[in-house]
Amino acid sequence: MVKYPMTANGAAKLRSELEQLKNVTRPQIVKAIAEAREHGDLKENAEYHAAREQQGFCEGRIQDIEAKLSNSQIIDITNIPNNGRVIFGTTVTIVNIDTDAEVSYKIVGDDEANIKINLISVSSPIARGLIGKMLNDEISIVTPGGTIEYEIISVQYIA
Repeated sequence: MVKYPMTANGAAKLRSELEQLKNVTRPQIVKAIAEAREHGDLKENAEYHAAREQQGFCEGRIQDIEAKLSNSQIIDITNIPNNGRVIFGTTVTIVNIDTDAEVSYKIVGDDEANIKINLISVSSPIARGLIGKMLNDEISIVTPGGTIEYEIISVQYIA
């Protein structure tokens, strides 16, 4: 059985989405299907086919979220003492040794990842290069543009 690591915040967001899909979206789709059926011939009824397609997407997403939540391994980083080691859920600040460019990333589960707000997936090349390293370690990350050298300048265990 595959375990899906996720932060407590990520699990809460998935539960919220699941609640929205089950209690709001699903009833709206059922209502749209009922209205489309009233229009008569279902073979040539575009609204009916669109609503049925939307229902399929909704039910698929519900099943996906339920499976991930049931197989999730929720890791609350705030309950772990900070020993300076980079692990799942930590917020890491790294500096590019060549350019002195500084960036902070939070290492999260695949569903939570959003590079625009510096949330990187635990399976991303940068996160894989960081996991297990310690504060002040120098690391090499292989990117499509070449190998980049970084130094870890901060490791925070925050929510």
